[in-house]
Amino acid sequence: MKNFYKLPKKVTFCETCVLSNQVPSSIPEFLHKPNRDGAKYLELSFDKENKFTCSPCKVNQSKQKINWQKREIELLKLLDKHRSKDGDYDCIVPGSGGKDSVYAAHLLKYKYGMHPLTVTWPPILYTDYGYQNFKNWIEIGGFDNIAVKPNGKVQKLLTKLSIENLLHPFQTFILGQKNIGARMAAKFKIPLVFYGESDAEYNNPISEFSAIRDQKYWINSNKNKFYLAGIPIKKLMSKYNLNYNDLKNYLPLDDNELGKTKIKYCYLGYFIKWTPQEAYYYAVENTNFKARPFRSEGTYSKYNSIDDKIDDLHYYTSYIKFGIGRASYDASQEIRNKHITRDEGIKLVSRFDGEIPNRYLDEILEYLDIKKSFFHKLVDKFRSPHLWEKKNGTWILRNKIF
Repeated sequence: MKNFYKLPKKVTFCETCVLSNQVPSSIPEFLHKPNRDGAKYLELSFDKENKFTCSPCKVNQSKQKINWQKREIELLKLLDKHRSKDGDYDCIVPGSGGKDSVYAAHLLKYKYGMHPLTVTWPPILYTDYGYQNFKNWIEIGGFDNIAVKPNGKVQKLLTKLSIENLLHPFQTFILGQKNIGARMAAKFKIPLVFYGESDAEYNNPISEFSAIRDQKYWINSNKNKFYLAGIPIKKLMSKYNLNYNDLKNYLPLDDNELGKTKIKYCYLGYFIKWTPQEAYYYAVENTNFKARPFRSEGTYSKYNSIDDKIDDLHYYTSYIKFGIGRASYDASQEIRNKHITRDEGIKLVSRFDGEIPNRYLDEILEYLDIKKSFFHKLVDKFRSPHLWEKKNGTWILRNKIF
């Protein structure tokens, strides 16, 4: 049976959480090629009894053995080395005012005495409550902020093309969010960039659960190999009359932009025990963070990834391409933190995974000038045959955890 995206043909579910081996790793987004090529699947790990444990669960298991007091001492040494003595900015915290960026920036400033500059790549289509949380982060939390709003015409074009070529509505946001910290650090010569949790806690290789990420992840001078929206950069510029300046915010820095600045990219979640639910409670207490007034479509939660109206669509397209929806991600994370059991997680996946995000769908498609009938045809085009089959006119997953 044909499999898209280089996914494993045999679907195997983690014995600990509810993810399968179909989860794509976060490979550099600018290397995504069109349609059904470019994704890499989750790092496999089998124990002696041949039971599959996904890499995020392996990372979580390793965290249980960590001496967090020693890790915090490591953090303090790093901060003491770079802490500004005159109050000037000494670190950057990228974020949009969600629970994680609130937690990271607030701890660095008020617990550890740093002087963070917060930087924001705004959502494509802000939700009202997401924008209010952003303002609360800055105004109640007490932070300086630089928001880099990209060229709206270019962003709309790239987002539309990303959906048409990759069924990836969030590529433009992910790329901007990823690069904004590095770009502002280089511009203002600030030596530290702090993120919250490591990507290894979700779907990147276990080896990436480290204190400092290799700078090469943010630096790449070989633009000829880059793709945006599934299109080679040169072809994209030629076909749509764009120049490099129109696209550079979506791409890694080149050597000229970096200059002589040596930047360390750090994960706060490596040094302190990071629990998303605790980050949420902390944000509520310290910046009046507000959850959604309703359940997020496709899952049972209200407070995770709520800034952008396109968030819900992003998780739905993940379900289409990989058979893993938003409830699967949320439940897996809560299972690892022992807030729910695996059986409870399976029931939540059964109830909510793959729910069509209708609340904002019409608005998103109108913004991107995509007809709804075309979008649904596009969705079916990206269903991998090894994951999906059609019975009595209805698409169903061939392999379910429930």
